[in-house]
Formats: sequence, structure tokens, C-alpha cells
Amino acid sequence: MSSYGELLRTPGVSRIMAAQLTARFPSGMLSLGLLLHIEQTTGSYGAAGLVLAALSVGQAISGPTTSRLMVALGLRRVLLATTIACSIAVSTLALVQMSIPGFMAVAFLAGLSFPPVSSAVRTIYPKMVNSRQLTPLFSLDAALQELIWVGGPVLVTFVSTQVSTVLGILLSVALLIFGGIWFISSPEVGRVRIPRSKRRFGVVLARPTVLLATVIGFLVIGSCAAIEASVVATFGHGDPAAGIVLAIWSIGSLAGGLLFGHVPIGPWALARRLLIVTVGLAAAAFAMGFWWLAIALTVSGLGLAPALAVISTITSATVKFSDTAEAYGWVGTGQLIGAALGSAAAGILIDANGPTGGFIIAVVLSAVGLGVAAIGSRWSPDLRNRDAGPLPETAPVPVQPS
Repeated sequence: MSSYGELLRTPGVSRIMAAQLTARFPSGMLSLGLLLHIEQTTGSYGAAGLVLAALSVGQAISGPTTSRLMVALGLRRVLLATTIACSIAVSTLALVQMSIPGFMAVAFLAGLSFPPVSSAVRTIYPKMVNSRQLTPLFSLDAALQELIWVGGPVLVTFVSTQVSTVLGILLSVALLIFGGIWFISSPEVGRVRIPRSKRRFGVVLARPTVLLATVIGFLVIGSCAAIEASVVATFGHGDPAAGIVLAIWSIGSLAGGLLFGHVPIGPWALARRLLIVTVGLAAAAFAMGFWWLAIALTVSGLGLAPALAVISTITSATVKFSDTAEAYGWVGTGQLIGAALGSAAAGILIDANGPTGGFIIAVVLSAVGLGVAAIGSRWSPDLRNRDAGPLPETAPVPVQPS
């Protein structure tokens, strides 16, 4: 734990982590919030699934594209423009009654304009700390990220079920705006200039580690989203037990990230962590009541944040700094699409088979992720005796005062 304390004492680290966490929090709220809102509006989980699919298509396009634009136009310009556009689109989804095609069109625009905060902050990290601190920093980031992917759904579920689905979505908009302004105004965002990449758009995805991180992130976060929808369906809209179970899951994941996230990363690190996740989710699929679900999800959480830390670290360690924004754009896109499609697929099966269908989707996605990680171990770098900083550039990287 001393390494985390040293990190947080490094100038700017605590501030930038808090700002980016707030700005990214809606990532974990939006899919489930829309699922609940559209289902309540239309009476169908299937219709909600179509809207989430449209959101995911927009996110698929925006992630690497806006990350690449940050190189050409600067971080602040792109982040400000996307924050404004996305806030307007998501507010429209909450406040305006539309047909299903109308909801889908606006959801697509919301996904298309989703702010690339994740790519921006992970590009900035290597310029804020020394190489020895980078792996613990990614581990701490992954642990806190679990507050987004698990804590976000807890918050939106509680507000949507106990107050209103409209307020649940508008709360995500408020966090998007407040966190976005806080992050954009941080000195570190204005200080770092990303050099132009010499590679064509999309070429970085051909790197085995980037492709591996993108695919596994899609599967793991998709599995998490399916579990969230299934837990809500298990207890019903008006029962706060769903939020409590998801909160316990969040605590387990946060504990796993802090306790095990600093363990040295070898080629099989990702597969070992995903094995823990899959075993816990498989136990949760039996859904034998509140405490069974809580214990099973706690077990899965112990591997979840450490697995996401590995994904971030192997990406950083295997690309040049000029390619990191786009690489993390692809990885973030995979996770956001996973969240949307995981909720959508779970919603469709919940309509057909009840909560059990959603749990089955979650276990299958996690198991496939485990298999991909095992196969991909041959391409995963061994970082037990080296730092996780980006590969060196052939030209100097300019750093200007904000």
C-alpha cells in the first residue's frame, strides 16, 4: 500500500484521478440508466436493447476517432466539444418522448459524441510519474475504475428505482458536465502535447496486445453489464436489494484492485485474474438469494479490477506515446460497447427467460474472455522485470506550460 501513498503524494496525481473519475462516472451509469428508462417507457426490455445497440454503434465510431482528433486539435478542444454535445443528446433521451427509432437516433448521437476522457488520462499518466510508479498507477486507476463500472450502476439503479428513471439519467448528465469541466481545466490536460503519429488510423489496432486488450475489455465489461441487468431483474424495480448487492460487488472489486493490483505482471497474469472473475460469476448464476449473490459477486470482484489493470498496463507498455491515445480509444470503445451490448443481450434474454438468461450471458462472456486471455498469453509482455512506460519515440515529445 505504500506505493499507492507515494503516488497520491506526487504533484497533480490526486487531482487528475479525482477529476477523471468524476468525468468518466457516467460511463457506468448510462447503459443501465437507459435500459431502465426505455423499458419503463415502452414496457419492453427488447426495445431498450435496440436503443443501447444504437448507443454502442456511436461509441464504436467515436472512441478511436475522437482519440485521434485529440492529437490533431488538442485535448481540451475535443474534450469540451464532445462533453457539450453528449450532454445535450443524453438530456434529450431523458426529457423527450419519442418513438423507438427516435430514441435510437438520439442514442447514436450520444455515443458518437461520448467524451474520450479515458484515452486522455491514460495518455497523460506516463508524463506525470516516473517509470517505476507507472504500474502501481495503472493498478490504482483500475481499482478506482471499478467505482465507475460497478458503483455507477449502483447509483443509477437506486435513483431510478426509488425516485425516477428521468432523474437517474439527468444525474449522469450532471456528473458528465461537472467532471468534464474539472478534468478539462486541470493543468496537466493543457500541459501535455501528443506528437502526431506516423501511422495510419487504425494500424495500432493490429498490434496483438492492443487487439487483445480491446477484445477482452469488451467481453469483461459486457459480462459486468449483463450481471447488473440480471441483478435488477432478480429483485425488481422497487427493491433496494439490487443496489445493495451491486454495492457489495463494487467493494469486492475495489478491494481486489488495491490488494492484488500491484502484483508483477507476467504473460499469464490476465488469464489468472479472469479465472477468479469467471468462477465467481458462475456461482452467481445460481442466484439462490441475496447473500448467495453478494458472496459470489464479491469473489468475482477480487479478480475484476486487477484484470482491468493488466489491460491498461500491457497497452501502455507495447505502443509508442504518439499512439497511446488512439490505442486507449480502441480499448475504451471495446469496454463501452461491451457495457451497452451486454445490457442489451441480457435484456432480451431476461424478457424471454427471466433473470437466469441474463446470468447465463454474463458467464458465457466472462468464460470467452478467459479463453481469449489464455490464447493471447503468447503475445502478452512479461513486465516483471521492466517498467510499463510507452515505447520510446524517435523524436522528442513537447511539453508546454498550461
